[in-house]
Amino acid sequence: MGFQDGTNWMDDGPVAKPVIPLGATDDEVCALLERYRCPVPFHAVRTRLLGAIASPAMQGAPMDTVAELWGGKLPPVESLDAANRLARHRERSVPFRLTRLEAAATREGLARLALRRREGLDGFAEGLFGNCESLDLPERAHQAFGVMAQMRSMLEGMHELAENLAKPAEPADIAETLGHLRELTRIAEREMHAAVLSCARAQRQMMRMLPAASPTRH
Repeated sequence: MGFQDGTNWMDDGPVAKPVIPLGATDDEVCALLERYRCPVPFHAVRTRLLGAIASPAMQGAPMDTVAELWGGKLPPVESLDAANRLARHRERSVPFRLTRLEAAATREGLARLALRRREGLDGFAEGLFGNCESLDLPERAHQAFGVMAQMRSMLEGMHELAENLAKPAEPADIAETLGHLRELTRIAEREMHAAVLSCARAQRQMMRMLPAASPTRH
């Protein structure tokens, strides 16, 4: 079957000028994960850490979540500044952006992009829930999680369809599906950010309700 050679499709349109990150760059974090043979890909690491930061479960320190990437035992890594940078997405003015990927208008390019987006959603859910079977999420976060659950099913279907060589895949159909994926990317970013903001508000409200610590008497 013939596909359009040399045609690349970006999974997103124009994006706002990114905020200059503090600490380690994405490339440096990727190199660190590769050096220590992390079994979780970088794009899923980002969303898992974001979910853990947003989680109302008030789980352990970010480095505990990092350790879970290696099955619970942290290799001799001094720090992952990515966690500190991701915490900035709890601000409304710093929306979260999924990692970008240049996807060729081929069956393979479609399968790769759909898989990456599904892994990103899975990472966010794993970070958000941690070891909890269920969470009492704020209403907006609950709605966002429902939307992302539906999106995950769609992405899984796209990935399976793209990898099924028995199914026809004309160039025009692939281009149209990639367009849908671009839109799903924007929706996923919007819903993740909405969930993070909602959980951050709930965390602040909960902290305000806690009684002030009594002074230590000597």
